Amino acid sequence: MSWLYRQVARPLLFLQDSESVHHQVLGGLAWAARHRLVSGALASFQATPSLPVQAFGCSFPNPLGLAAGMDKQGAAVPVWEALGFGFCELGGVTRHAQPGNPLPRMFRAVPDEALINRMGFNNGGADEMARRLAEWRSQGRWPRHPVGINLGKSKITPLQEAASDYADSFTKLWALADFFVVNVSSPNTPNLRQLQDRAALEEILLSLQAINRCPPSKAGDDDPRPPKPILVKVSPDLSWEALDDIVSLAGPCGLAGIVATNTTLTRPESARPDLAAIYSESGGLSGRPLRQRSTEVIRHLYRQTGGKLPIMGVGGITTVDDAWEKVTAGASLLQIYSSLVYEGPGIVPTLVRGLKERVAGASWSSVVGSSSHR
Repeated sequence: MSWLYRQVARPLLFLQDSESVHHQVLGGLAWAARHRLVSGALASFQATPSLPVQAFGCSFPNPLGLAAGMDKQGAAVPVWEALGFGFCELGGVTRHAQPGNPLPRMFRAVPDEALINRMGFNNGGADEMARRLAEWRSQGRWPRHPVGINLGKSKITPLQEAASDYADSFTKLWALADFFVVNVSSPNTPNLRQLQDRAALEEILLSLQAINRCPPSKAGDDDPRPPKPILVKVSPDLSWEALDDIVSLAGPCGLAGIVATNTTLTRPESARPDLAAIYSESGGLSGRPLRQRSTEVIRHLYRQTGGKLPIMGVGGITTVDDAWEKVTAGASLLQIYSSLVYEGPGIVPTLVRGLKERVAGASWSSVVGSSSHR
């Protein structure tokens, strides 16, 4: 399937603007998600093996998930399971609906299998996301795998009010997801990365944990409800010291894990004028060029935490070797985005099958971080 996608579908899709294609493909997947027979056919065609993973209280049928940014609005929630993903992360979603940055805002660096985006958290807001997710649940179309939600800060919200902005979205969406990711590392919202500062991030996390301790009530439900795991998504551009500051919040703020990493502001060197022009665009870079740095960050975080804090590895995963590199560096879970664009949906079963073969008779926990012990 990957060969057919690369040789036939991708050349046709890549004749069009990147964001236009994204909307078209997501629209088709949203249609498939609404039809059980179509979703069932996709699941049969994808035939992804089981490779169970346990992390922060959630059970994942396999360790490969959909990264945030692909399904910002929760438009196609059931289809990600049908495509073979072990989990999905929706969003980023913000408290207020917002259009994002001006067009064009997504670019392909095809020879390097990379993407640059400066989307700016374009989404319909937390209320609209809550409505859509509740609709999927009411229709009995909720996936069996864990669903996460990526929370961002509204552009109109001042930095000093960020904690209440995240808390409002968290409250509205609390009952509708299995875990949450606090996104303070997107390069496309002005000054957002300042919230990776220890004091600012601590304020945000403590505000969310206060809601976790006393979650939104559910009509007729007086039973205590367990807190939702909260993870933080970090930038690959942070120093080791800044990453250590975030790690230091794990205990005091009840951090369940870290997503490593977001997109980068750095650019690879290129002698090709066409690539140089793409790389001159502002925004975050994802895809192959991010692979090495994201793995370095994963390895550092794993060593600093002694492997006790689950890490979700994302950035430049295209082959089984890439995925295995991140697992052995310390990632318990993985996510893809850019490689789905370049390789098509066939990459999902390919990666999971390859990982299962690498694990062989060993336990998943024994291979996670195995190269970082050296």
